[in-house]
This record gives sequence, structure tokens and C-alpha cells, in this order.
Amino acid sequence: MFSLTGNRQSDRSDERSQAGSDPRVYPVLPVRDTVLFPHAVLPLTVGRESSIHLIESLGDNRTIVVVAQRDPRVDSPQPEDLHEWGTLATVHKVVKMPNQSRFVFTEGTERVRLRRITQIEPFLLAAIEIVPELAFDSTQPDMEVQALQRNAVAQFQQIVAASPTLSDELQTISANIEEPGRVADFIAASLPFLTTSDKQGLLELNTASQRLERVNQLLAKELEVQQLRSRIQNEVQDQVQQSQRDYYLREQMKAIQKELGEADESQRDIEELRQKIEAAGMPPDVRKEADKELNRLARMSPMAADTAMLRNYVEWLASLPWSQSSGTKIDLAYARQILDADHYGLKKVKDRILDYLSVLQLKPDMKGPILCFVGPPGVGKTSLGRSIARALGRKFQRVSLGGMHDEAEIRGHRRTYVGALPGQIMQSIRRAEVNDPVMMLDEIDKLGRDFRGDPSAALLETLDPEQNATFRDNYLDVPFDLSKVLFICTANMLDPIPEPLLDRMEIIPLQGYSEEEKVHIAFNYLIPRQIEANGIRGDQIEFPEDAVRHLVRHYTREAGVRKLEQVIGTVCRKQARRIVEGRDEMLTITSEILLEFLGGQQVRVDSEIFERTQRPGVAVGLAWTPAGGDVLFVEANKMKGKGGFTMTGQIGDVMQESMQAALTWVRSNASMVGIEEDFTSSIDLHIHVPAGAIPKDGPSAGVTMVTTLVSLLTNTPVRPFTAMTGEITLSGNVLPVGGIKEKFLAARRAGVQHIILPAENRQDVDEDLNAGQLDGVTIHYVSRVEEVLAAALPLVFAQPPGGRIPRLPVGNEPAAMA
Repeated sequence: MFSLTGNRQSDRSDERSQAGSDPRVYPVLPVRDTVLFPHAVLPLTVGRESSIHLIESLGDNRTIVVVAQRDPRVDSPQPEDLHEWGTLATVHKVVKMPNQSRFVFTEGTERVRLRRITQIEPFLLAAIEIVPELAFDSTQPDMEVQALQRNAVAQFQQIVAASPTLSDELQTISANIEEPGRVADFIAASLPFLTTSDKQGLLELNTASQRLERVNQLLAKELEVQQLRSRIQNEVQDQVQQSQRDYYLREQMKAIQKELGEADESQRDIEELRQKIEAAGMPPDVRKEADKELNRLARMSPMAADTAMLRNYVEWLASLPWSQSSGTKIDLAYARQILDADHYGLKKVKDRILDYLSVLQLKPDMKGPILCFVGPPGVGKTSLGRSIARALGRKFQRVSLGGMHDEAEIRGHRRTYVGALPGQIMQSIRRAEVNDPVMMLDEIDKLGRDFRGDPSAALLETLDPEQNATFRDNYLDVPFDLSKVLFICTANMLDPIPEPLLDRMEIIPLQGYSEEEKVHIAFNYLIPRQIEANGIRGDQIEFPEDAVRHLVRHYTREAGVRKLEQVIGTVCRKQARRIVEGRDEMLTITSEILLEFLGGQQVRVDSEIFERTQRPGVAVGLAWTPAGGDVLFVEANKMKGKGGFTMTGQIGDVMQESMQAALTWVRSNASMVGIEEDFTSSIDLHIHVPAGAIPKDGPSAGVTMVTTLVSLLTNTPVRPFTAMTGEITLSGNVLPVGGIKEKFLAARRAGVQHIILPAENRQDVDEDLNAGQLDGVTIHYVSRVEEVLAAALPLVFAQPPGGRIPRLPVGNEPAAMA
């Protein structure tokens, strides 16, 4: 890097004497975004005060050094802002411009390097070193340099010939220069596409061979860019020519068709759309809109950008079933037959459909109801919708709402968007081809919500009988009558559904199936369907009732029958393989065959209940889940401490409050249940609800918590095969809970023999459970915690203190507990 010496201030006479006393000290003119090469003429506009001062101070010696700035944004460059290499130049002419700037014509003579800055103010002076040209003798150039020179000239001439901005004289000038270094400098100075950094790099190469190599690289890159640009331009030109050719041909075809009296294709399309609109039976306001858009389409050129969009819109209007209905005569007996043939049980649902058909027969213009089937997976919600459509004689359409986040999926997109379409509701209506189908909105509780909108809010109009008669899709933007559509929604649980949407639907719960119902469904539906699906004849496999019950008890644990059908399908596939292998004899399914085909039993809850409740401090509760009912183990333990109380098992706030209420009741009634009143002063308690990875919440485990604590503190195991559910209060009352049927069926699947229920849930048992489901299970109805303890811990509370705990009947107790 060059150094800085000398004074910052100097008058003009000092400058001249200093420049004259040392022939190697010259004024320095900083320039932006340009590089001056030796033997090149460069016009410069000088506008900075220091630069104008420099030009005005030149006397007879009009030699300066032109140096490029490193950063062109710097207005007052200092020595560190300049490149070290520059060009010694002669100022030939100076023209004063109206804006007081100077227009200077300079010619480069030599490459120089700045060695030392001798002055900064009022302009820069620098001591320089002239860099000699390191090249071979120009009369006898080296062969490699000569090849580089010829290649550079050839490429340069190609670029000049292809460029509209470069003069053709440059080709002749470049060919007549003999010195290799001058050829490289001339080409670099003549190419407008080179950046300042590229030019500065070439200036700093003082050997001709190096400069020629670099120039050849830059020229080759530019040639490649030019070829690519030329190819793109030719392709675009070809496309334009093709479009013009197509246009002329179309115009000629129109003229020929006009002479022959034939309509063109676009006119035929317009007439077809007009006929479809005539036959669609649109309401007057919709017909007016369709005619307006069709006339607009007829006036548009086929090449217009909006033609395809407008034609698609008119086709949608013409294809919707504005007046087409199913028109099927209502037959209650046939509808009942279809519903009974497709589904076993579900009496409430079937009664509701038959009620609707009865009213529809009396009042044909009634609005369709909005039903919502709520139940665990596998109970037949979706298939029930298909059966209802068959019973009504209507088309069936299913719209899956699970995971839907965009409100436009329901109401459609505006026509202004590219690729816009109507929403799923209108698309289903178009597929059904009638305006009164059975439309199932599946998994409505799985709707999402994000920045694109809330689909549940878009459903508010769709599922409101008072509003859906004028449903307006965003794409169609005309009203469509949805009041004749029978909407059926399905959900596993009601909690995620927004309250305004829930208020518009009639909730019909579908509880899980009992063992008897599952066996009946297996024989009448599942087994025949799986035998046919796997290519087996009915005389090649047999499922005895014992084998089906074994499947239900030991290989499935669900409220519905989806898993049951899967294991039946697995057994059928195993038999299909045996038949293919040559063993085509009748196969009668037994427990041994099931063990061979399916492996060990997957569900052994009954033995688990017996084993885990052998020790004190373990009780079995009943819980409701979106998949049906389930049994819930509650465990408690104690250790030395000072009254600490720990609750684990990923339990929610409500369940934690139930635990606190249970502990409070036990402490306040310690003497009555035979526990020391200050038992918390010397021990810590810990209640855990397995499995720890599954979230749990709700108040219905209150009686189970109390029973667990009393069992632990009295060192008494809970009666075997006993499960319970119910909310408790601090005063000891047992309150009713929901999901009784699901909990009861879960208890039966788990082998429970005694179930403790709140007394106020007796009506739920009478309405939802039949005698077959109640068989083999003793139900203890309780209204007080004392009654719960008497039923769950009969050995301790057989004789209630003060006669407050009645002795309830307990049957089928194991001999060990007698």
C-alpha cells in the first residue's frame, strides 16, 4: 500500500514547484465507475471542487494520473479510498459546462502505481512508478501469446457484429493493432458490459499474456450470454409469429364459414350453453345473471384472457340442479326394512329418520333437518348416512371436514383468483345432480382454523334451516336453495364444535355396542362381507359363536366394531392362503386356530383387574373417552412424611380438584372410617392414575379417589371385579355423571361384576341398557360416599358406625372375600 507524506495545506505555486521539481510527482484525479487504459481516449465529467481545482491548476504540463475509486459512493476520496494502480494521462481539452463542471478529454499513456501521496489539499499529489510493459518482441511474438491475441480478436469481432450498440469500426481497429498488450487494453476499454472491478483487474496485470488470458475468459462468457439471449429472442419471436399465424387462419376460417352459412365453433358453444340454461330451470334472478354473462361471453374474442374463466362460470351455473329433485315416493315400510337390513340396533336413530319421513309425507315442502351423529369410532356413523340415503331413495354425498382449515373450501373462492372453484358444498350438489341429496359432513369436530379463515363459521349459514334457502357461494355469487338437503354431521365428541354451530344441529348420540350386539353384527354383516372381500366361499370357512365371542373378548377392546372386522379379515386372509397352498378343506375357527392365526390374546383386562386390586390402595374407575368407555385404575401409596399430597398421571385441573375433595372428605370423616384423625401429620400421600402419558380430566372419578384412599389407609383391598363412577361433594353426596352406557359396556368388556353408580343415573340405565346387557352384573346405586364404601369395601363396612352405612347386597363374591 502506498504511503502518505507532505503537508495537508499548500498554495498553488508550491504545488507547481513540487510537481515540477520531481518529474515523478503528478496530480491525481479520482474517478468513479470507470477505468482509463493506456492508449485509450476517455471523456470525463469533472464536478468535484478538488477535481476542478486540479484541472484549473494545470499549466503547460498537462499530465495527470487517473485512478479509480474503490467505492464510487465516496464524495471526498482519501488516499485509502483509491486503487493503487492507475493510468498516466494527458489532458487534451477542457470544456467549461453551464453547471460550472468541466468536460475533460484525456488520453492514457502508461500504467502507473501510486507509491506515495505527497499532498491532500486542495487536491491530491502522488509520487508514482511507471510500470513497464512486460511482453515479447512485437515483431516476433511468442506463439502462445499470438494464439491468445488472435482468439481474443475473433471473439471480440463476433460480439461487435452481434451487438447493435457497438460500432463495426471496432472490428477493423482491433485487427490492425499488432502489440498484444495494446489489443487487450483496447478490447477491455471498448466493452461496455465489463464491470469496474473487471477493468481494474485487467489494468493491474502488467504482462500481455496475462491480460489476454483474462480478456479471452470475459469474452467467452459474454458470447455465451449473447447466444442464450439470441435463442430466447428467437423463441419468443417464433411464438409471436405462431400466434399471428393462428389469428390470421382463424379469421380466414370465419370468413369461409360465413360464406358457407356455417356457424363457427365458438358460436356453437354459445348455443349449447344457451340451451343448457333454458333446460336448467333457474330462478328468475339466477337466469338473469346467467344470460348476462352468456351475452358477455358471446361478445368476447376466443383469444381474450377472461374467455375460459367466463365460460367455466356459465357452465357451472348451467350444470347445477336448480329444479331437479329425487322425486321418490315415500314408503315407511321399505325405509324401515333398509335401515334394519344395514344396521343392527340404533333404535333412536332409526326412529328419528322414520319420524322425518312421516312429516315429509304430510308436508312435502318441509325443510330438511340438520342431524349430528356423535359417537366413538367404528359404531357406523358414516355407513348409517348411506343407509339413510337408500331408505329415502336419494343420492348420497360425503364431504370430509377433517383437517380443513380454509373457509373457501366451504364457500368457494372469488372468481378473481386464478383456478377459482365453488366450495365443497356446491361441488357435492353438482355431483349429486339433484337439489335434495343426503349430504354427510364427516368429522365436523376435526375442523381447523388459521389465517385463511374459520370453516366452522362458514358452516353457520349452511346448517341453518332459516338461512340456507338462499345460500350464496363466493364463486357463483347467486343464491341456491339448500333447504331441501338432508344434512348429517358426524363427530366423535362435541367439545371442539363451536357453540353457535352446535346449536343449529340436532344431536343424536350413538353409544358403543355390547358383546351380544357385536356378535350379532359379526354374523350378519362383518363375516359375510370379509368372506366375499377375500375371495372365499361360505363352505370353506365357519365361524362358530364361541369363536366370535372369543374374538370380541380377547382380541378387541373398542366401542365399535372396526377392529373386530379387521381381525375377522385377518382370519379370512389366512384361510385364503391355506386354500391357495392346496389345503381347501372346510376350516372351523376355534380358539386354537385364532391363537395360531392372530398370536396371543391382546386384551386381558379381567385378569389385570383382579391382580391389581389384590393390594390395598387400588380401585377401578370408569371413564368416558372419544373412542367409547374405558376402565381407569387409580393407585395410592403412603410413606413417612409431614402431610404432603402428590398427584400424578397427567391429570387435568378438574380431576385434581376431585382428588383434593376426596382427601378432604377422608380427613373430615377419619374417625367414622376407622382412621386416626391426625394421620396426615406423619405420612405423605401419593395418588397416581396410569397411564401417565394419556391426558385425563373430569369429576366422575371422585368416588374412586375416596375408595382408593380409604382402602390404603385401612389396609383393605377393594372388592374384586368392582368398578365405580360418580362425582362427590365435600359433604359426601354422590352426584350423577354422563356417558353411563359407554362406561357400563367398558366395564362389561373388562369382566367387571359389580358397578357402583350414582342413584340419579338409574334412569339412564333403564333407557339405554337392555336386560341382556345387565345380565351378570350387579349395580349398586348410591347417593352418599358411605354407601360407596359399603359396596366397595364390604369387609370393613359390613356394620356401619351409627347405622348410617346400609349393608347393600353383594353377590357372586369370590371365596377369598367371603
